[in-house]
Amino acid sequence: MRSMRAGRLTLEWGSRTYVMGILNVTPDSFSGDGVLRQGGDWVERAVAQVRQCFADGADLIDIGGESTRPGSATVSAEEEIRRVVPVVQRLVAEGLGPISIDTYKAEVAGAALEAGADLINDIMALRGDPSMASVVVEHRAPVVLMHNASRPEQVATDPKWGSTYLGTEHADFLADIIRELQEIIALARQAGIPDDLIVTDPGIGFGKTQEQNLELIDRVSEVRALGYPVLVGPSRKSFVGQTLGLPSNERLEGTAAAVAIAIARGADIVRVHDVKMMVRVARLSDAVVRHPGPLSSREDP
Repeated sequence: MRSMRAGRLTLEWGSRTYVMGILNVTPDSFSGDGVLRQGGDWVERAVAQVRQCFADGADLIDIGGESTRPGSATVSAEEEIRRVVPVVQRLVAEGLGPISIDTYKAEVAGAALEAGADLINDIMALRGDPSMASVVVEHRAPVVLMHNASRPEQVATDPKWGSTYLGTEHADFLADIIRELQEIIALARQAGIPDDLIVTDPGIGFGKTQEQNLELIDRVSEVRALGYPVLVGPSRKSFVGQTLGLPSNERLEGTAAAVAIAIARGADIVRVHDVKMMVRVARLSDAVVRHPGPLSSREDP
């Protein structure tokens, strides 16, 4: 069984599903949970939220200082560092982690890793900043490489389920996703990033239509067949709202269904907002899918 070991991060692929909690150190998260929405001691609010995530069963936390909500404004690397590094430093001081940093900027990644972060979650898959690969190699940091077909200039907004990137046309949707992920992996390997530090992400919600997102959840096994661990992030996203006709604050059950199906299809990490509930979903899904001894040895009644 392959594993990933770097710094404080140790993940044994195939043993169970790992739950990644989300911390948005932003004022404009699509789900309304950005810790900068209020005044006061936002670092303490962020740390308290992370403490609760780990108490609820999270295996690692993903910290982002720039919203990836469709239509959101970009922020400078300096501002992103100002937001995330103090939080990382406090978490490390308290012994909380492992910590993932959700950024596509090499300067932010380097500062966060120097502060004690363990993993980089790059939604641009090394293509957003030409220096990102060298930062990953220098720190020997694990990296999540996400397929991203979103186009910032093509965003649809609905008052009920929020903003979403318009989907991209494909002659063969899954074949195109697989081919593009293979190109991303090749780029990482050429830069010197070893296979055992690469995680793939099919990019749920990033430039896919509602139907394509549903298909992608159902076909995670084909992404997993590339031979790399897979992270899936369906939490509260617009495809859930579009399918069920619900706003972001009413997507718990839809997210749970997407998480369970993704795990059944081979997801190794699920990135979620509602940690306590999704840990329960993951554990039950694992009990069915991964066939632990006591269950697999039972005889049918």
